[in-house]
Amino acid sequence: MSSTRSTTVRSVGPRSPRGTGVRRAGVRAALLSVPLVVGVLATATVPAAATASGTAAATGAGAGFGSGKSLTCRGEGVDPKAVVRYKTSTVIDAPLSTIWKLQTDVERWPSWQAGVETMERLDHGPFRKGSSFRWTTPVPVTPSTPATTLEITSTVKQLKRKSCIRWEGPAIGEGLRIDNGVHVWNFTKVKGGVLVQTEETHVGAQSEADPQTATELLGGGLEAWLRELKAAAEARAGTASR
Repeated sequence: MSSTRSTTVRSVGPRSPRGTGVRRAGVRAALLSVPLVVGVLATATVPAAATASGTAAATGAGAGFGSGKSLTCRGEGVDPKAVVRYKTSTVIDAPLSTIWKLQTDVERWPSWQAGVETMERLDHGPFRKGSSFRWTTPVPVTPSTPATTLEITSTVKQLKRKSCIRWEGPAIGEGLRIDNGVHVWNFTKVKGGVLVQTEETHVGAQSEADPQTATELLGGGLEAWLRELKAAAEARAGTASR
């Protein structure tokens, strides 16, 4: 992780509505570990660049990439009506084939993503449009919800080999639910490696009860995912110490 370069952060999130302190605390604690990105949020932190308005400065290796325009895969993007959304990017110093293999070999996610407890491919053969996978991540007790395990079912809707992926699906646990999360990934060869861009949206009553907090915490999860993907890919490629 010490070789991690700075990432480009670009999040968009509206100001949160007013609510009771107990309700806000419960939503904040629950969302900290359940955004559809991955269960690493149990240990992730909100990006330091995030501001109270839910925006973040674009800095580092990927500055300027993708700003102001949603990512797509074969013409399809995230949910345009979702109020909870986040986009970020990083450059990984590893071959595109290595990064693609790590990202699409979902059954091996637990080997490099700390918060993924179990993973099951629901289809066979190459990772492709229509592929589905079910995975779990632990959720700690919060003021409004019990400790539980969140079960996420993701289905690939669009895919272009070594270029982009778009998947979506619900996340369900006892007392917790994200009705649908849409996640888009773009991979582009650039000087110094591969630019990996990702964007995700969430819809559901719990996320939408406090969209600013949900957006910030979703961002924390996506930043953690990129850090772990970068670390795993560069370690495999032998470029981590550069």
